[in-house]
Amino acid sequence: MSLKVYTDRMSQPARAVLIFCKVNGIEFEEIKVDLVKKENRLPEFKAINPFGQVPSIAHGDFKLFESHAILSYLACASPGVADHWYPSDLQKRAKINSVLDWHHSNLRRGGVGFVLYTILGPLIGVPINPEAAAEAEKVLTSSLSKIESVWLNENGNFLLGNKEPSIADISLVCEIMEFEVLPEEDRIRVLTPFKKVLKWIEDTRIATSPHFEEVHKTLLAAKSFLHKLPVDENYETASSIKAMLDMEIAQEL
Repeated sequence: MSLKVYTDRMSQPARAVLIFCKVNGIEFEEIKVDLVKKENRLPEFKAINPFGQVPSIAHGDFKLFESHAILSYLACASPGVADHWYPSDLQKRAKINSVLDWHHSNLRRGGVGFVLYTILGPLIGVPINPEAAAEAEKVLTSSLSKIESVWLNENGNFLLGNKEPSIADISLVCEIMEFEVLPEEDRIRVLTPFKKVLKWIEDTRIATSPHFEEVHKTLLAAKSFLHKLPVDENYETASSIKAMLDMEIAQEL
């Protein structure tokens, strides 16, 4: 069956699915869905995912959305995927599922809010909001602390004490990579206290290189542009900002 992966590379979960496919030699067609241009609201995409979110996949006639479900499905459905990504041992698999369930209510909730209200908001017409960013940062800091004290509190370079990465590692690390677009002082303040987290991010990058770097090029190319945006309420329209961002990314890639 042919596999189509619907993505926007500015999306953390979409990047995780892309990296997983590339690392494991899974053949697929990447179909870009521009969220700022609201292509996710088009009827043809809603037929794939009625919630209008990326990533989504179509594997033959089978359609699936939600990145964690996609990662676990592809790990099971694709021949040749190493067992460490999503172990056949049910207890090890359940442990990975526990990390993935925790992710959305903790790290993702804090990370998305902090980045959105600190710098990414203007891209989609959302004002910078220091108060909301401060509240999100509390959730984010607590989440990073829990990663360091709970999920990385065993021997091994990866979550749960594993010696090789799982789908949980790639999902959570791609979430944290979004912090690359933050102002440098914010990124350093948030991440520097967590030495084990920083080492784990680097270990995951190395384990999935060169695909990790290739998939993150769009995000990193956007970084310098986003830092030029005004931090007041006199924004240009989101579509104008996106057009300029596209030009910046095209020059960098």
